[in-house]
Amino acid sequence: MRARAILLLGLVASGAVVRAAPAAAPAGNDRPTLLIVVGVAGEDTYGPVFAEEADRWEKAGGQGGARCRVIGRGPAGPVADRDQLRRALQEEPKDGTGQLWLVLIGHGSYDGVDAKFNLRGPDFSATELAGWLQPFHRPLAIIDTSSASAPFLARLSAPGRVVITATRSGEERNYARFGVFLAEALTDPQSDLDQDGEVSLLEAYLSAAARLADFYRTAGRLATEHPLLDDNGDGLGTPPDWFQGVRAVKRARDGAAPDGPLAQQFVLIPGPAEKALPAPLRARRDQLELAVARLRDQKARLPADDYYTRLEALLLQLARLYPAPAAGPAP
Repeated sequence: MRARAILLLGLVASGAVVRAAPAAAPAGNDRPTLLIVVGVAGEDTYGPVFAEEADRWEKAGGQGGARCRVIGRGPAGPVADRDQLRRALQEEPKDGTGQLWLVLIGHGSYDGVDAKFNLRGPDFSATELAGWLQPFHRPLAIIDTSSASAPFLARLSAPGRVVITATRSGEERNYARFGVFLAEALTDPQSDLDQDGEVSLLEAYLSAAARLADFYRTAGRLATEHPLLDDNGDGLGTPPDWFQGVRAVKRARDGAAPDGPLAQQFVLIPGPAEKALPAPLRARRDQLELAVARLRDQKARLPADDYYTRLEALLLQLARLYPAPAAGPAP
């Protein structure tokens, strides 16, 4: 969650009132980057589908003010698509608060050891991509909508990252439709599950998964893809049916932390109020919201007084991030 409701409760309890912080021009390393990679179509049927997905993502990135770059569209050049991607990642800042979104649209393969994303020319593997991304310490989302993409989740999972795959296993090798629904959900107001005026990556994931399930159910077909989301760095991933609203309510048997809070903070098209927040304030707010989410997951294991004392402290810190309202004229 983006903790909007919790934040409001904290502000009311502390006597403060929410007011948008002064607008500030985004710093160079605060602007998000959207890097879209379109793989080889293989069959003529898939080319237009992949192109439409890329168009939807690029349009959303433009609306959100992201730097957009698309690899794999148009005639093939002297530099292979694989090398273009590697160079693009090398050129990206490795630190900062600006989110980097890497979207893979196309087909994938799995040989029982490593998964690959299929490009014009040489492919790249999950292991290779993990190496290219290793230097990054900025917020990072990797969305692999290809078939057999699940091994990318385990290889790429790390703290501060969101990883989404179209499948839960490398053995799910059939064409994955999840990417089509995800691209649609990204800009659909109906995907805004918490009604805060923005569609987060988590909300788009959940909305797309619901549409995917409805497709297979309506068609009377056995689902051949099952998307996963990981954002806590444990490499396990959480299926969409573990969520109620934007909160994971089911837990793994080993008690692994739930996924979702970080993905809820990735918003490609922010609203006016979000755009107005200076980068340092936004980063601090996100840290506190994640702390609230972690505390909430510990509620059952903590004494009530301890839990509410910690919660109050976090909510007060959130409230203090916003300036107090200006005093009005005396009555």
